[in-house]
Amino acid sequence: MKKLILAIILLVSFNTSFAQQYALFGTKTIFDAFENPSQKSFTLDSSRKFSSNFFLPYFGVNGATKGSAESVIRRLMVDGVNDTRDLPIGTGEVNHFYQNSNVYLLTLRLFHSYKYQKEMGFAWQIRSDSQIDYTNETLAIFDSYNRFPEQTQLNDIFNTKGYQQSYHQFSFTYRENYNKRLAFGVKASLLSGIVYNDLNISDSYLFVDRSNNSLDLRLAGTYSSNFNDQNKINRNTVIPNFKNPGVSVGFSTNYTTKKGLFLMANIKDLGFIWWRKNTTNTTVNTIRTIDDIVSNQGNTNREIRDIFESSEQPKKFLAATNAKADVYMSKSFDFYNPAIAISKNLFYKGGDIAFINTFKYNDLSASITPLYNFNDVYMVGLQGKYQTPNFELFMGTDNLISSASTARNIISNDATIGSGSVGASFYMGVGIKFGSIVNHPQFSDVMPGINDNEGGSFFKNLFSIFKKK
Repeated sequence: MKKLILAIILLVSFNTSFAQQYALFGTKTIFDAFENPSQKSFTLDSSRKFSSNFFLPYFGVNGATKGSAESVIRRLMVDGVNDTRDLPIGTGEVNHFYQNSNVYLLTLRLFHSYKYQKEMGFAWQIRSDSQIDYTNETLAIFDSYNRFPEQTQLNDIFNTKGYQQSYHQFSFTYRENYNKRLAFGVKASLLSGIVYNDLNISDSYLFVDRSNNSLDLRLAGTYSSNFNDQNKINRNTVIPNFKNPGVSVGFSTNYTTKKGLFLMANIKDLGFIWWRKNTTNTTVNTIRTIDDIVSNQGNTNREIRDIFESSEQPKKFLAATNAKADVYMSKSFDFYNPAIAISKNLFYKGGDIAFINTFKYNDLSASITPLYNFNDVYMVGLQGKYQTPNFELFMGTDNLISSASTARNIISNDATIGSGSVGASFYMGVGIKFGSIVNHPQFSDVMPGINDNEGGSFFKNLFSIFKKK
């Protein structure tokens, strides 16, 4: 239990994480085209035929924890010490941590056909999602039993629920215009699982007896994982091998009204992973007496861990990916482009509402994005972008204030600096287009796909099948 709780929380500062990066929606960047597959990324008469990030950085960092344990987490990040002396207990408070990661290692996208504006893309990503709700007492028990009153029966103080899932994603995207205003896109992916943890403690109990130098601990719940002390994470773990295979699909559409209002909707990464390599499933309903609590806190920690490890059973299981439903709306007013994005997780807790304000000057743009996360976290994002038809460079943060505060903590090595939710966010990307220029047929004797004699419109053919039925 400690391994899951503390390790996941530390991801807020040490793992590459990803928020939706809403300021990149509607920008025709590589990111936009792969995350929202109905979106086109090539400009006629200006763009070249292929685009890629060439293994250049295309990543983001974003995660946060909120609750009364924020100062403890800040100390844990800076000093590596779990100090809960000032953490209130017995109040029933629950802390919330979330983290989503998405790193594009390699992308390749090509302009396929002028007619219907067909584009195809291939990408290799690494994704990770985490969500955990934990009590103050869960942190305190791993610090010192002295935080708890003696000869008092304490119920449900360690009830905790959370998961973490990481995997490779190899995807193919296809998009085309249905007509001049409407477009559709699909994304199909093969997945290779890396790490999975799921913890759900639904019932708990603690009774401290200092006179007998012992405590009674009861835990009831489940824990599923694909690694343990005998099967630790190493460099080979992150190499894609499809020993934990999966699939996912996505579907996107966008429509531009006659008055220039741009509307986009997206079902993103709907799928599952079959975790079957080195997987264990643990069900516990145990009361354990732990002795020698006065002189050996480490013994208490080992006993808690052993409650789960002693009940491990090999078991394969399916886990859903963190699918999302996105809705986006924007309209340009000369140099100013306001937009609203709403995103909701379909199977797991969480989502966002973002108001994107983008200001453009030639090839430069800057965005300010107030955002509310459904975990009751408020953020303000800032982004700068330089983009031409054949080059893109962007950099930003989805959580400016918390990122600055966390950076000060780490740089100054002082956990007392800053207050409020602990968070960190940074993202950037570089993309380049190459090859021959995608000219309009009026200006070129050669145009890939101009006659499009190989199947016409995929989506028109697909929809015609349903009409016939």
